[in-house]
Amino acid sequence: MNKNNIIYLLIGVVIGGFAVFVFSGESISNHDEHSATEMVHSEEGDEHGHEGEEEGHSEAMNISDEVMKEFGIEVKIASEGKIAVHKDLTGEIVPNPYNVAHIVPRFAGIVKAVYKKMGDSIKKGDRIATIESNESLVSYDVTSSIDGTILEMHMTPGELIGDAQHIVMIANLNYVWAELNIYQQDLGKVKVGQNVEITSPHSKTVFKGKLFYISPIVDEATRTAVARVKLNNTRGTWKPGMFISGSVLTNYKTVKIAVPLNAVQMLNSQKVIFVSSDEGFTPQVVTLGMENSKLIEVIDGLHSGDKYVSKGAYTFKSEILKESFGGDHGH
Repeated sequence: MNKNNIIYLLIGVVIGGFAVFVFSGESISNHDEHSATEMVHSEEGDEHGHEGEEEGHSEAMNISDEVMKEFGIEVKIASEGKIAVHKDLTGEIVPNPYNVAHIVPRFAGIVKAVYKKMGDSIKKGDRIATIESNESLVSYDVTSSIDGTILEMHMTPGELIGDAQHIVMIANLNYVWAELNIYQQDLGKVKVGQNVEITSPHSKTVFKGKLFYISPIVDEATRTAVARVKLNNTRGTWKPGMFISGSVLTNYKTVKIAVPLNAVQMLNSQKVIFVSSDEGFTPQVVTLGMENSKLIEVIDGLHSGDKYVSKGAYTFKSEILKESFGGDHGH
C-alpha cells in the first residue's frame, strides 16, 4: 500500500468515528428528553390524582330518608329572618320590700315563750312570742302583721329584749323581684317595658317578664344602675339572695338569610352549611354575620330558596370525617 492510500484510509476512519459519535449523542439526548417528558407527565398525573382526592370531600352525599328520620335530620328553605338582639345582665333575687314586715316588740321585757322559728310560714295574727313587760309585769303577745315567711328572728325564752336588734322580719315571697345590674354604657339600650328572660344556675326554670323599673341614679361604688322584674314565686323557686342572669331583648334586626346556629359546622377549619341539590348534600363554605343564642345571619354562601340542613348537620360532618379516615357512608 502506497503512502497516499494510507493517508486516505486514516482520514476515512476519523470521519467515520466522528459521525458515530454525533449520532450516538443525538440518540442519548433524545432518550433523555423522552424520559424527562415521561417524568413530567407522571408528576402531572400525580398532582391531578391528589387534587381528585382533595376534591373528593366536596362530592355530594346521599342519605336515605330513613336515616334522616332516624337521626332527626331536617331540611329547610333559606329565607330572611329576624334576629333578636339581647343584652345579658346579672343580679340577684330580693324580696318585694312592699311585702316585708319588720315587727318590733312594743315594750322591753323578758321573753317567756317563742312559738315560731326562722323559716316558718306564718299567717297574719299568728303568735310569734310572749313577752313579760318590765314596766307592768304583764305579758303580751307579739303577732304577725302579714302572711309570709319568717326571714329573721332573734328571740329565745328568758332573753331580755328591748331594742331594734330583736326585730322579727317577715316577708311574703309569693312575688319577688329580680334586681339586675346595668353598666353605664348599656343604659341607653335597656329600657322599661322590654322583655327579659330570668334564669339561674341553680334551677332549670326560665321566667319571662318585663322590666318595670330602672333606677334614676348610678351606684357610686359599682357604677351600675338597677333594673327590676317582678317574678311569680308561688312555687318557691326564686329564693332571696339567689344569683341570676337576665337576657333583655333590646332590638330586632331583619336579615336576608338567617339559619339555626347548629346548621353551621366547622369542616377543615371552615364554616360550612350542608346544601341540598339534585346530586345530594354538599358542604358550602359560608360567611356569617350577627348572631344570638338561636339564630345566625348568613351573608354569603347560602341564597334565598336554597334547601339546607337546619337540624342534624353534625351527622353529615361526621360522615365526611369518617370517609376521610378510610370509612364509607354507604347509606
